[in-house]
Amino acid sequence: MFHEKKIRVAILDLNEGLPNQGMRCIRQLLRDFSKANSVQISVDEFEVRLQEQIPDLSYDIYISSGGPGSPLESEGSEWDNKYFEWLQKVETFNKNPLNQFKKQVLFICHSYQLACRHFKVAHITKRRSTAFGVFPVHLLQAGKDEPVFNGLTDPFYAVDSRDYQVIQPNKRILHQMGATVLCIEKERPHVPLERAIMAIRFNESMIGTQFHPEADAEGMTMYLQRDDKKKTVIENHGEAKWKSMIEHLNDPDKIVLTYSHVIPNFLRIAIEHLQSVEV
Repeated sequence: MFHEKKIRVAILDLNEGLPNQGMRCIRQLLRDFSKANSVQISVDEFEVRLQEQIPDLSYDIYISSGGPGSPLESEGSEWDNKYFEWLQKVETFNKNPLNQFKKQVLFICHSYQLACRHFKVAHITKRRSTAFGVFPVHLLQAGKDEPVFNGLTDPFYAVDSRDYQVIQPNKRILHQMGATVLCIEKERPHVPLERAIMAIRFNESMIGTQFHPEADAEGMTMYLQRDDKKKTVIENHGEAKWKSMIEHLNDPDKIVLTYSHVIPNFLRIAIEHLQSVEV
């Protein structure tokens, strides 16, 4: 399907050394995509927050992970500064018309919040309570037209795990950038709160999701069955909700669909772009 050139992927790990399922899932998605499409993919990982590791511009694709803590309080820290220096370098590279192949970037959860802070496209605030579990996400028209979301239903279901949220889009800045809001969280008519922005296409080469497109049923089942996570969900949403989350995990129309489409679509589009430039 693709050319024989080895594709170089950099994973920016923002998990701050904490155990997580996200990195395992990203690695697995890359291995599965490589095998299914007979494309060579080399992967390097960079520990951003503890070791302040940042990739250079020699990579074709960048995937920046989720992670714990506040996307606001790290401002001014050494790792935060280095992260945004990297992002600025990628932007500068992509804006140079002499560089035909643009670096493709996917921001996930915490990284998405950092990108929203960088681009100033919306307001970032702490939630009243932690959002954790499997929730419906509603596509806006731009999301329905977004190739990375091809194959998803409306609404589609995704894993959400966050203490912060992106709300109140700055329409002026979004318009100036050519950015678009792709989807928003479920409507809750009984709750007088603005719905969070769940994904943004920042530009032709950068897209971010508040939800976890890499989350798989195996990892989330293990996660939800941990005593602390089970307690959190039951305290916030009730035991019936926890049980329904477990059921949703293996439903082929829920997160299995999201897992099998979003990141594979992102990779396919990025590699097809590289191929079209090189032909």
